[in-house]
Amino acid sequence: MKTAGEISVRILLVLALLASGSIRAAEENFKDIERRVTEFTLKNGMKFLVLERRRAPVASFLTYADVGAAQETKGITGLAHIFEHMAFKGTRTIGTKDYAKERQALEAVDKAFSALMAEKRKGQKADPQKVKELEKAFRAAQEYAGKFVEKNEFATAVERAGGRGLNASTGWDATRYYFSLPSNYAELWFYLESERFRDPVLREFYKERDVVMEERRMRTENDPIGRLLEEFLHAAYIAHPYGEPVVGHMSDLENITRADAEAFFKKYYRPSNLTAVIVGDVDAQEMRRLAEIYFGRLPSGPKPEPIRTVEPPQNAQRRVRLELQSQRILLMGYHKPDINHPDSAVYDVIGSLLSEGRSSRLYRSLVRDRKIAVQAEGFPGLPGQKYPGLFIFFAVPARGHTNEESEQAILEELERLKNEPVSQDELDGVKRRARANLLRGLADNSALAMQLADWEVLTGDWRNLFRQLDKINAVTPEDIQRVAKTVFVKNNLTVATIEPLETAQAK
Repeated sequence: MKTAGEISVRILLVLALLASGSIRAAEENFKDIERRVTEFTLKNGMKFLVLERRRAPVASFLTYADVGAAQETKGITGLAHIFEHMAFKGTRTIGTKDYAKERQALEAVDKAFSALMAEKRKGQKADPQKVKELEKAFRAAQEYAGKFVEKNEFATAVERAGGRGLNASTGWDATRYYFSLPSNYAELWFYLESERFRDPVLREFYKERDVVMEERRMRTENDPIGRLLEEFLHAAYIAHPYGEPVVGHMSDLENITRADAEAFFKKYYRPSNLTAVIVGDVDAQEMRRLAEIYFGRLPSGPKPEPIRTVEPPQNAQRRVRLELQSQRILLMGYHKPDINHPDSAVYDVIGSLLSEGRSSRLYRSLVRDRKIAVQAEGFPGLPGQKYPGLFIFFAVPARGHTNEESEQAILEELERLKNEPVSQDELDGVKRRARANLLRGLADNSALAMQLADWEVLTGDWRNLFRQLDKINAVTPEDIQRVAKTVFVKNNLTVATIEPLETAQAK
């Protein structure tokens, strides 16, 4: 999903370029970038993309792990996200004061947790006093292991070198690790990044698990939109893991073990499942030399098998209604193909037509003209794009108006898409915005690294980032009508709503 940002001088220059009709200059910019990308694959299977960009003495580094929540199985949901947290905890040499002693302490923590959970799983037969004693022993084991931890040593090394933006993110399709450094510290990234995927130590695992559990409470269980989205995805998917939450189910988090995380790492964090992208003031040949020295140490292994489960066609409309102390909120979703489908660009065009800017159809209809909503938009790409996902519609009704009104208004706009060809002027506007959006993404090293990684892994070729513009330019009004008539149909629809608790009780 797109996030709003401040308008910068660069964006204004881009808009001026487009207004002047100088599209050829933009096309040359794309071609120039393509010429400056170097790609290579190490013997162990890890792929690298390097874009030399001499604008400033900095570079952005990103590692894309082709694993996310969709790769999890029943009983271990949330593990991809937990491992993202653990990847910052260090190795046998980073983040420890005495690893030999720490290792023994971590094994004691695991044993204490296993004993505690074994007693708790007895249910009503569990001895309350024994549970208390085991909980105390578990806490004591964690405290002792904590004495050997050198807190935040990984992050401190990055910060001392002038690094910025150290972070990571987990979704259904992937886990991304990224930060930027002054160019003359590039070798530090190669060392730190290769170490954490060669020799990770999952220290403070259960404490970090507790952090994730608190995230779930705050962002899902105690947040109306979070609860709505989780229930919506559960309803929309009956088979595919896109229906499971990235943060995981609470019962899974309560029972997950450090051994589970280690097995997950060994299965999915193989070099053949990793792609690194470097964008900035670097020399591609030097990056290759360093990659072979540091990442070449990672043991090779075959790429994990893809997910076998295929979501069956939806043949009946599904509805979820939550009654909460909240404002009204509407979520609608239609199943659509993945990013590699020939109609992928058509969905992008439809999303722009309906939701991009104050001239978009949903904003004009629901917010500006009819004033039945304070927000209304629709977009493709949730939960992910690797597998068939959803085209989502989201609306927040205005005071005194209902979810049903917003739903009906959105359905009317979809019927209009089916029955009225989009004008050439409106379609041309979408195509101009698509080019402007791409140019904005090219302006920032970190954002460009993410886009190159996404397109490389999801489509098999990073060049498709630029080819998508050609596909969007080729979209016709007839394409839009054809796709709308195929996908935006009643039996393919899942609807989830929040109704204010007081109103629901009154009914």
